[in-house]
Amino acid sequence: MRSANEGTARRFLMIAGFLLLAANLRAALTSVGPLLETIRADLGLTAGQAGFIGTLPLLTFAAVSPQVPRLARRMGTDRLLWLALALLATGIVLRSLPVAGLLWVGTVLLGAAIAVGNVLMPSLIKRDFPGHVSAATGVYTAVIGIVASTAAGIAVPLAGALPGGWRTALGCWAGFALIALAVWTPRLSRRNQALPDQGRVATPWRSLLAWECAAFMALSACGFYTVLSWYPSILVSFGYTETAAGWLLFAYQFIGVLMSLVVPLLLTRLPDQRAVAATSSVLAMIGYLGLLLVPDLALLWVLVTGVAAGSLFFLALAFFSLRAADSRSSAALSGMGQSIGYLIAAVGPTLFGALHDVTGGWRVPLGVLVGVAAAHALIGLRAGRDEHVRV
Repeated sequence: MRSANEGTARRFLMIAGFLLLAANLRAALTSVGPLLETIRADLGLTAGQAGFIGTLPLLTFAAVSPQVPRLARRMGTDRLLWLALALLATGIVLRSLPVAGLLWVGTVLLGAAIAVGNVLMPSLIKRDFPGHVSAATGVYTAVIGIVASTAAGIAVPLAGALPGGWRTALGCWAGFALIALAVWTPRLSRRNQALPDQGRVATPWRSLLAWECAAFMALSACGFYTVLSWYPSILVSFGYTETAAGWLLFAYQFIGVLMSLVVPLLLTRLPDQRAVAATSSVLAMIGYLGLLLVPDLALLWVLVTGVAAGSLFFLALAFFSLRAADSRSSAALSGMGQSIGYLIAAVGPTLFGALHDVTGGWRVPLGVLVGVAAAHALIGLRAGRDEHVRV
């Protein structure tokens, strides 16, 4: 009986640690956006410098992600994730201190910590939930979306209610990371790490399937972050108020969270993921075209693109587990795919805005998004087939 109780307790801590880790992978980032103008005014930043606060974590993701599988091999997955949570808490605190330069240092540190979690979560799912990869990934992405939206929604009220203003509103998320750190600590005694020392961890650069998964991730991230950055401005240019545009963006993210829970149920009935990947991409294309041609129906098009984005984001992360032969290969594939994906995600919104400046409107940029969605559908037909990468 005692052994059964201990096993139940370990299982509970494993699930709690998994959920808390997922919950910490976006809140430190999404809480910045609503406070950006306040931060800019307080620190005297230019618009470009303020915008770089959001771009810097994505660049850090791209730089750190390829190194994570090698570090996991040397240190062990659970130990590296524990250190990442400690680094996340440290970065959040440093970013919030009233010391010149620490805003940028803290942002880099928390970006590096989140990159570790981003890369190792698919490997962790492959190891700890091998028979429920789709369901675990769905819960993981849903938790990310729920906490990310909540963090963005309460940022301004917290800044107004807490002493210290925006610094305290951002810094309080360090406590959330410390809770996850405490729950994760018992896992440090785990002997069976996800990436055993079996020689050099190779990144699957020569695998066509790995490149297809990386391209799928890149296009998913590019579309998501471009919409997140520019949809409010596009909607305002079509005559919507800033408040209405904000609520439409909330609806876009909320429907995406729901799709993270729905798509895994659908995948259990299908032999592979090609149909869902292609259909979701086509829905994104319809949403972009609708906003371009019939902007009066913006609510409909935002919901359509939200359904597509939620499905595509789920699949992009799930492929790092589903297309890998084992947890070791999953980490390597995830490191490669997320490095490429977030590098393009950092560049995509900037190029989208530059295209608007050159053309003087949103029609051409939206037309480019339609083309991106078409390419996404073709890549999805390749990345969704039932094959595996092994390193």
